[in-house]
Amino acid sequence: MTKEYYKNYYHLERNHWWFVVRLEILKQELQKIIISKNNLEDKPKLKILNIGIATGKTSEMLAEFGDVISLEYDETCADFVRKKLNIEVIEGSILELPFEENSFDLVCAFDVIEHVKDDKKAVLEMNRVCKKKGKICITVPAFQSLWSHHDEVNQHFKRYKMNEIKNLFDLQSKKLNNKYSFKILKKTYFNSFLFIPIWLFRKLNFLIPKQFIRKGSGSDFEIYKENYFLDSILKGIFRIEKNILQKNISFPFGVSLLFFVEKK
Repeated sequence: MTKEYYKNYYHLERNHWWFVVRLEILKQELQKIIISKNNLEDKPKLKILNIGIATGKTSEMLAEFGDVISLEYDETCADFVRKKLNIEVIEGSILELPFEENSFDLVCAFDVIEHVKDDKKAVLEMNRVCKKKGKICITVPAFQSLWSHHDEVNQHFKRYKMNEIKNLFDLQSKKLNNKYSFKILKKTYFNSFLFIPIWLFRKLNFLIPKQFIRKGSGSDFEIYKENYFLDSILKGIFRIEKNILQKNISFPFGVSLLFFVEKK
């Protein structure tokens, strides 16, 4: 990807309705699990690893919970974030994390493991660097039926169902001879209310040659044009889900999936 691409992505991460509300949901769920229910000001100072930081917005959010180590595979992206945000970014792969065992209280990979073929190795590495009783939080795109040009140009290998993610963590526990196991703290799909229109949009996209409907990289995000009215509507719909999730209700389907575990 080019520097120009990351300049556009930087803007999207901070303005696009999906990125904005997804970040709000992530922060909300982290607060519920990490911060004492009896004292909302009781924020522990965690050592956090954020894998695949893109243009750094999730690292900025995670900094509210502790000291964040930001890891990015793409050299151009890492260099862009260093200069733009003036933060340290380590170049590295989720398949070979450059850290010692039991190093972090919280390990995050937001929309990352779908980018690697060996997702089992990715989860094994997150488990390796996570402390005992530490936490791992991931998000991934959900349901292969939503596969589209967007997944292809973003170099995804697959989309996931909940049982596939649960199996990934179960497999890692067995691979380590049950040395570790995981307690599920939160599992839910999200972006559920817009599932059907997004599904229809993506199926229709396959009927039209992409050169006629796609510009730039070809990602769904390239279609986004700033429209305050439409953006407000989509944010409003998505935030209804955020309020429902706040009540510890989970969704049975959605465009994305959130999985939050504790290493026992």
